[in-house]
Amino acid sequence: MSAISLDENLVLLNLEGKDKFDVIAKMAGNMQKLDYVKESYKAAVVAREKIFATGLPTSSYGVAIPHTDIEHVNAPAICVASLAKPVDFVIMGEECETVPVKIVFMLAMKEQHAQLEILQKLMKILQEDGALEEIAKAQKPVDIKEFVCKKLGL
Repeated sequence: MSAISLDENLVLLNLEGKDKFDVIAKMAGNMQKLDYVKESYKAAVVAREKIFATGLPTSSYGVAIPHTDIEHVNAPAICVASLAKPVDFVIMGEECETVPVKIVFMLAMKEQHAQLEILQKLMKILQEDGALEEIAKAQKPVDIKEFVCKKLGL
């Protein structure tokens, strides 16, 4: 698996978004500005989210893990956002039931197997007591970056 980037520029604290598509657009725009993804990435993530929802209810905070196909990616990266106010995402595997999401992990992977590997590692974070609390309450991007990198083994 290629090295996956997650630096302070990929961590967005108190991100404001009027809905899930606004959040996705802002996160994708940040990744494009940093040249991790192609111009097509944002539209591809939005299109995929409409078909395959990524909202996950957890015991502490709702989480979403939007992503798309590898051809829209320049270099592998993860963008993490803690939202100023929760935004509704449709729950994974559901058609219209939603979960208020506070934390978003947006994936941009260059290899198909890498995406599955990262999703599996993220699931462990989601199930760990206090992990999402630590991300949601972080005051500095570097704190989230270090915490997530350690948990994902990046």
